[in-house]
Amino acid sequence: MKIEKNKIVFGAVILCVVLFIGSYSVIVLGDEEEPTIDNNQIPVPELGDEQKEYDSKLEALDDLKEVRQTNAPSIYDERLLDSTGVYDPDLLDKEKMRIVDSIYNEGRISYSDRSFRKPKVKIESMPQQKDSVSEIAIKENITSKELGLEHQLFFASNPLENENLITQNTDAFIYVRVDGTQTVRNNYRLQMRLTKDALINGTTVLRNTPIYGFVSFKPNRTIIEIENINHKPVKLNAFDLQDRSEGIYIENSFRAEARQEVVGDIVDDINIVGVPQVSGVKRIFQRNNRTVKVTVIDNYQLILKPIL
Repeated sequence: MKIEKNKIVFGAVILCVVLFIGSYSVIVLGDEEEPTIDNNQIPVPELGDEQKEYDSKLEALDDLKEVRQTNAPSIYDERLLDSTGVYDPDLLDKEKMRIVDSIYNEGRISYSDRSFRKPKVKIESMPQQKDSVSEIAIKENITSKELGLEHQLFFASNPLENENLITQNTDAFIYVRVDGTQTVRNNYRLQMRLTKDALINGTTVLRNTPIYGFVSFKPNRTIIEIENINHKPVKLNAFDLQDRSEGIYIENSFRAEARQEVVGDIVDDINIVGVPQVSGVKRIFQRNNRTVKVTVIDNYQLILKPIL
C-alpha cells in the first residue's frame, strides 16, 4: 500500500512543530531552578533595575534628561482662538471690523469721496520770553519790602500770654502758713512759707520757700495777693483754710459806721448856707483803710489758688 506524498509532507510538518515546541519548553523552563532554603535563610528576589551610582555630581547633572511637556494638538484653528483661549469662528471678521472702525474714528478716510486727508495738527504758539533781568530785579525789590514789613511787625507785636496754659501748669491748691506773728495794715507785706512742694507756672517750688503777699481789706476779710515768687511773676490769691473763702476772716465795724454815716448824709441833705457838704460814707472807708490793723498769728494755714 502506497502512502501519498501529501500525507507524508503534512505529517513531517506536524512533527517538526511538535519537536520545536518541546525543545523550546525545555530550554526556557529548564533554566529556572526551584528555590531551596539553605541554612534557614529565606531567598530574596534580586532587584532588577538598580540605581546607577555616579562618581561626581557633575556626572549626575549631565545624566539628567530634560522632561518636555507635550500638549495635545488643538482641534481648532489657532487663528480663531481669542486671548482667553475661547474658540470664536467669527474672530477674523471681528478683528477686521475693529481695524476699520479705528481708522474711521480717526477721521483720516472719507469713504464717500474715496479720498484721504491728513490729520490736523495744532501748532502751539511759542510764549514770548520775558526779560529775566527785569524779573529778577522786581523779585528782589518785592522780597526786600516783605522782609522790611515782617521786621517791623515782629518788633511791633505784643503777644498776650495764654492764661489758661499758665493755670494748667500750676497746682490748683498750694498750701502755705504764716511765717511768724505779724501785724499788717493796708498794702503791707505778709510773709508766708510753703508747707508742701508745689508746681507753679511749670516750675517746682520746694517746701519752706518764702512767699510774700500784699494786704488789702474788705468788710470782715483781709485779702492777700501774691504777684511774685522767686523773681517770677505769678497771680495767686490766698484763701482761708477754715472757711475756704477768699482772704482771712476778721471782725471790723465798717458796716456799723457806714450805717451811721448814711443816716448822717440824709440829715445833711438839708443845705445850710456856708457849711460845706462832704460824703460821710467815702470818708469812713478812707479813714478805716488807714487806721485798721490786723494781727495774723504764727503758722496760720492758708491756701493759694491761681486767678482764673
